[in-house]
Amino acid sequence: MWVLLRGGYPLRMLLPLRAEWMGRRGLPRSLAPGPPRRRYRKEALPALEVPVLPVTATEIRQYLRAHGIPFQDGHSCLRAPSPFVKALELKDQSGATASFSLFIDKTTGRFLCMTSLAEGSWEDFQASVEGRGDGAREGILLGEAPEAEDSEEVRRIWDRAVPLWELPEPVEGQLARVMFGLTKVTDDTLRRFNVRYLWSARSLVFPWLSPGGLGLRGLKLLGAEGQGDGVQYKETTIPRPGVYYNLFGLPLISRRDVEVVLTSRELDSLALNQATGLPTLALPRGIACLPPALLPYLEQFRRIVLWLGDDLRSWEAAKLFARKLNPKRCSLVRPGDQQPRPLEALNRGLNLSRILRTALPAWHKSIVSFRQLREEVLGELSNVEQAAGIRWNRFPDLNRLLKGHRKGELTVFTGEPLGNHYLGSVFNPPAGPTGSGKTTFISEYALDLCTQGVNTLWGSFEISNVRLARVMLTQFAVGRLEEQLDKYDEWADRFEDLPLYFMTFHGQQSIRTVIDTMQHAVYVYDICHVVIDNLQFMMGHEQLSTDRIAAQDYIVGAFRKFATDNSCHVTLVIHPRKEDDDKELQTASIFGSAKASQEADNVLILQDRKLVTGPGKRYLQVSKNRFDGDVGVFPLEFNKSSLTFSIPPKSKARLKKVKDDNGLVTKKPSSGKKGAVPQNSETCLGQSHHPYQPDVSKPSR
Repeated sequence: MWVLLRGGYPLRMLLPLRAEWMGRRGLPRSLAPGPPRRRYRKEALPALEVPVLPVTATEIRQYLRAHGIPFQDGHSCLRAPSPFVKALELKDQSGATASFSLFIDKTTGRFLCMTSLAEGSWEDFQASVEGRGDGAREGILLGEAPEAEDSEEVRRIWDRAVPLWELPEPVEGQLARVMFGLTKVTDDTLRRFNVRYLWSARSLVFPWLSPGGLGLRGLKLLGAEGQGDGVQYKETTIPRPGVYYNLFGLPLISRRDVEVVLTSRELDSLALNQATGLPTLALPRGIACLPPALLPYLEQFRRIVLWLGDDLRSWEAAKLFARKLNPKRCSLVRPGDQQPRPLEALNRGLNLSRILRTALPAWHKSIVSFRQLREEVLGELSNVEQAAGIRWNRFPDLNRLLKGHRKGELTVFTGEPLGNHYLGSVFNPPAGPTGSGKTTFISEYALDLCTQGVNTLWGSFEISNVRLARVMLTQFAVGRLEEQLDKYDEWADRFEDLPLYFMTFHGQQSIRTVIDTMQHAVYVYDICHVVIDNLQFMMGHEQLSTDRIAAQDYIVGAFRKFATDNSCHVTLVIHPRKEDDDKELQTASIFGSAKASQEADNVLILQDRKLVTGPGKRYLQVSKNRFDGDVGVFPLEFNKSSLTFSIPPKSKARLKKVKDDNGLVTKKPSSGKKGAVPQNSETCLGQSHHPYQPDVSKPSR
């Protein structure tokens, strides 16, 4: 194995370790290789406290010129001669591209040699060029053999699977085609893409082949289950999704192809290729993420059409991916009744070539006319619920107010400090009991979205990532794992499959460093939600001069600009200013000037102790909602065992905010049932709901 040494440690030690295959759900026990266990850890984004600055395309070009390395400027990568080809004595038989087979990502500097399959970071490439390290010129091979267990599992399932076009039982074959919507997909298409069927799991099997189609590197199993009038698909990948980089259909691409259509599902690629004859590729993780490691394989195409689905989430993902691929060469198929996803279009007898001709260019000038926007406006009007964003599962009353979680917005979250009195300054908030404060609520708020596929990045500047992860894991399992350690691996494995990442910052950090890390995460991990907890700790305890208000305003403006420019939702936790105990928090209570509340699209306030309801009772106030203006409050109840907040059941009294002549908040009973409180739809939207419980038989998604 070729290993590139850096700082005395093998590069393998610096990369996430390969994992055991965890996608066993839906497979018979005879195929499960044993109890689920992980031997790797989730990759944390590197802290930039050391003097290592992010590389730019200009710096990469200057370095190559300084070392006399010729290069060609591509769409998202630079192409240069590979220093690994000669060392490994690997040559391209045609001689056409062997001399420029190294692709360097313009944004991150990571490289991939298409001939030797060597890959690494920009620092690794510099070490190779400059001859530093014992194995500096060898690199680490991307195409090295997978772990023995994964390899055996892949081969065992592949050998048991039967080519779909050769199913011996006509009834079984017809049923499989009906379940997966393949009644109009021909045997020739299935044979060309080498699609198989696993009888025991009732799943389609899609192969991940090495470049050139010479070796089997992994598999994706697609199961189908009836759900009402439709069908729900469940995917399982070997290896795990985080390292499953299969562009399905890549072995069928020739070097002369200059146009390709990207889809989010393998089934759509089959339909598109059959109906149009165009090269098609399916993204390995659908609309969730486009890993930068795949960009070199897309460099040869002058035009890329993204047809990812039939809803607004697919449309938003297409626009995000186009930015990564270079929007000047990308076109997008807009979802609509007459433009569904490709497989459905084929089954409905629609003309897929005509739909592709209607694809809109992703690139436009800074000034646009309504003619260019009218279709987007129509899409939002005809898909009101999707335009409102992702809805929370655990907080239905939050859906009634905010309607959903939308990209490109800034949410400011504040709340009363822990404890009965605010004894510390805003830069030194008092400590309090774990599981009853702002961080606990906002972690469940973000976890709810993450389990629904919202790629999330946490920046916890006040508490450690270990403590935060422990809280979130407890909330995910809806119970304390200290009392059932035998289930820890099971829940940890499921938790680790979530698209959740953590910044390793702690305490004071410069806003430029934090923003650079966030932009890196958006590019590499397609992050859609960033949580910053909290603003004051990030600014630092020593920043107590008279210009601290101006400094906070600048930081809030930077987060606002980041959210808009990157179409990424930013949730910013800010401590409130010190208020009298007899006053309720308001929007004006947010520490600093009015800049934070003005820039924010949403303002959430976690209220406490002003409603005399006993320990653990709080309510959440939405004091600003730029989307449609709905504001109000609803009660929360803290569950100490699961560290979660839930809405109280019907039998419990509702709460109403009533202010007397002195401005004090009191509680009034209604004239009806004993102990009841009158409801006010404008201020209290509480409704019965039991605590959210995920299905322990399968991971929350």
